[in-house]
Order: sequence, then structure tokens, then C-alpha cells
Amino acid sequence: MTLTPSAIQTALQSLTDPLTGNDLARGVSGRGIHVEGDCVRLEVEVGYPVEGLRSELETRIRAHLLALPEVRAVEARVTGKINAHATQPGATRRLPEVRNIIAVASGKGGVGKSATAVNLALALAAEGARVGLLDADIYGPSLPRMLGLAGERPVPEDGRMRPLVAHGVQVMSIGFLVEEDTPVIWRSPLVTRALSQLLHETRWGAVDYLLVDMPPGTGDTQLSLAQQVPVTGAVMVTTPQDIALLDVRRGIRMFEKVGVRILGVVENMSFYLCPHCGAREAIFGAGGGERLRAEFGVDCLGSLPLDTRIRAAGDDGRPIAVDAPESPVAIRYRDIARQLAGRIATLPRDARARFPNIVVESAPRKPGDPTGN
Repeated sequence: MTLTPSAIQTALQSLTDPLTGNDLARGVSGRGIHVEGDCVRLEVEVGYPVEGLRSELETRIRAHLLALPEVRAVEARVTGKINAHATQPGATRRLPEVRNIIAVASGKGGVGKSATAVNLALALAAEGARVGLLDADIYGPSLPRMLGLAGERPVPEDGRMRPLVAHGVQVMSIGFLVEEDTPVIWRSPLVTRALSQLLHETRWGAVDYLLVDMPPGTGDTQLSLAQQVPVTGAVMVTTPQDIALLDVRRGIRMFEKVGVRILGVVENMSFYLCPHCGAREAIFGAGGGERLRAEFGVDCLGSLPLDTRIRAAGDDGRPIAVDAPESPVAIRYRDIARQLAGRIATLPRDARARFPNIVVESAPRKPGDPTGN
């Protein structure tokens, strides 16, 4: 084999990306490969945040290319670029600062959806993504307390609100605008309006993934989100319990009806691991995520244990993903976040994000020329 950039790119076709399943040759162009004698220098771009996998991917690429007899040395660099991806049909009112909106939903309360949304957001940020988190539960906002922001207020700026920041994640919640112990006693039209304001009147910084912590159920908030903004997809959170699965099925069908794809299922409280004897017990049953996969063809992104540290860390405003980042539970959140980002990276690109808006204006009229020509 003659050692050329084209030959190197061909060799990478047999090396698979562990998250997307695509060959890594897709992420490298001829201009990104430099060959000098028997030495190769290249840059590979993947479509997800790569902080936690960069070293592993670079090692795999080097080992793969060094197996070629013509190659003596390899310098590989892996970068991540997160694009805007296709959304549900008919959604036109984009958030210009946000590339992908991800609904985190459950259909049922009490399954740990908010804790999952918070820790996934923090895990994606730890992977190198720019992340936002919107609390769409108008009646029961919990994110201010879980992120240590209770009592804080967003700062108005040019008629919009600047989100608060916790652990590198931009956060907005109705809980920042009302007292923590004050009930929100609103009818549905006011709730829908409040969601619209939180979405469109927040001055989000550049965001790769905006996770929206949805309220339980399949009501106005879910429909309003699908009608107001382009949603890349939804993540469903469930426990293995049959009662929880019933409501998740309703949630999946609701999103299907409004054209929002399901990105995957997270099985929470999947098992309890005794800290004293190490015994593992499936308190809420087992195999719920796999049953949903068989029924709907959706991916199971991962499972999480029933662990008191998740609850305690959230109550203290220090989610476990940042309070104990090397703990087994935090590592599970990172794995699920990677699976989610990889799943999004395989989706079609959003064609609307590739083209600028074109505005056609009439030319100024010249003196004495009624046509303006």
C-alpha cells in the first residue's frame, strides 16, 4: 500500500466509533490527514462531546494505523463538534442559541426524572458539551433546590432573563421567580404562557443540548413544547415496575403522535445494592427497559441503582455527578450521557441550520425613476 491520505482514510473505514457505530473515516477529510514519509498526523472529528473518550479513541486510532506495515509513527487528535439535528415536522420557532432540545419525561411522577435530568445535564457538561437545563414543571419546580440555587433570582437584561449557572450548566426555572413555599395556582393557559416565556425570554448562551425537565403526565406542557419549539427528541425515565411502565407507554405514544422521536429509555431504581453485604435486589422488578425496547424499538440508554446518595446529594444542592464524580453511580450517569450524545449524533442534520435567512428588500428608489431601477 502506498502511504497517502486517501489510503489512511480507507484504513479508518474498518475502525468503528463505539458510540455511533459508524466508521471513524467519516470524521476525517483528506485535508485533515498529513503524511510525511512513514509518519502520519491526522485529526478526527466526532459528532458528540468527546472529553471522556478522547484518550481512548486516540489510542485506538494510533494502534489501528500502526498495524499497517508502512506506518512507523502516528499522531492522532480527536475533536467533538455538536450539530443541530432534525426535529419534529412543523416546528419552526427555533431558539437561535440552542442546537438541540431534549425533553426528559416520565409520564409518571416519583420515578426520579428530575434527578436524572439534572445529573445527565451535568454529565454532558463534564463530557465537554455546552448545556442548558429548563425546569418545565411549573406547578412543582425542583431544580433550584437540587442545584443549590434556591432563593436566587435571574438578572433581567434587555427585556430577557439571563439564566443562572450551576456547575457549568445554564439553568432556568419558574422556581427562581416565585417563593419556594408559594404554590403556583394557575390554569392551563397561564402555564402554557409561562413555559413559552421561560423558553423564549431566557437569554441562553450558546447551548449544544438544552434538557427540559418535563412535568409528569401527557398534558398541556408536553403538547406546548412540541408545538412551540423544534425538539430533537425525548428521553423517557422509568422504573422497572409495571405501573410505571404503563404511564411511560402513554408518554411514548404521546410523543409519537406529535412527531417527537424517542431517543431512549433510562431505567431508574433498577436495583438496590446493599452497602453492607453486597447483595443485589430488584425491589421494583426487573427488565422494564428491555420490555419497552422490545415493544417500541427504543434504545435502553442505561440503568441506575436505587441509591440514597442520589437523594441526599440532590437535597443538599450538590448532585452526585459533581459531588462524587468517580463514584459508581456518577460513572453510570456519564455512560448514559455518552450513549445519549452518540444517539443524537447519528440523527440527520437539521437542514434549516445550514442556511442563513435570506431577506429580499426592494432597492432604494432613485430620484426621478418611479420604478427604482
